[in-house]
Amino acid sequence: MRAFSPLRWLVAARRHPSALLLAVQLLGVMLYPVMEQAAAGRALFGAFGIVVLLLAVWVVKRSPALGWVAWCLALPAVLLSIAAAMLGRPALTAMSQTLESLLYFYTAASLTAYMLADHEVTRDELYACGATFTLLAWAFAFAFSVCQIVNPGSFEAASDLPHRTWMELLYLSFSLLSGVGLSDVVPVLPQARALAMLAQFAGVMYIALVVSRLIGLTIMRRPRHED
Repeated sequence: MRAFSPLRWLVAARRHPSALLLAVQLLGVMLYPVMEQAAAGRALFGAFGIVVLLLAVWVVKRSPALGWVAWCLALPAVLLSIAAAMLGRPALTAMSQTLESLLYFYTAASLTAYMLADHEVTRDELYACGATFTLLAWAFAFAFSVCQIVNPGSFEAASDLPHRTWMELLYLSFSLLSGVGLSDVVPVLPQARALAMLAQFAGVMYIALVVSRLIGLTIMRRPRHED
């Protein structure tokens, strides 16, 4: 068994940035409930969000997409997020999360273009497949958050809170994209239902176009053994 080597880990992360982005986002799924309950949860949430944003920009730079577009979305998003945390204005939060949502959609599109650019399936493309799904989940979760800021009462749930927490919205996003229908968070206003339908459509198309293609190419690569 090989000993842990920070240098080897850094080389692997640089070679497979999609894997690092996927790992950080999955880590966020486990940490977000703790952040929401902690006293300094808002600061922790903001810092973690900035890390994910920077990783998304890094992934875009490794893809065929335009890196400057990602920076034009990421930098104002970070500045507006800091201003919203300091001033406590919902309008700034909505603007920041709109930009973050657009950045995640753009990054997901860039990774999709990267995976569809050739007819080979590499290990990095498999990591990109997972990262693209989580990016779509984050993108729609931020879109849902903006929707409930602009239109309070857009989503209902079993809890008595007037607004859905970030974890509830992310849970809804994963449920819609995966098509499992397990979410107990319900969109009730027309704008929220429109976003939910777009998330369902994106999830179905992602599985039909990207995942099925990668599976098909993987099967084609396997050598056929004669009976």
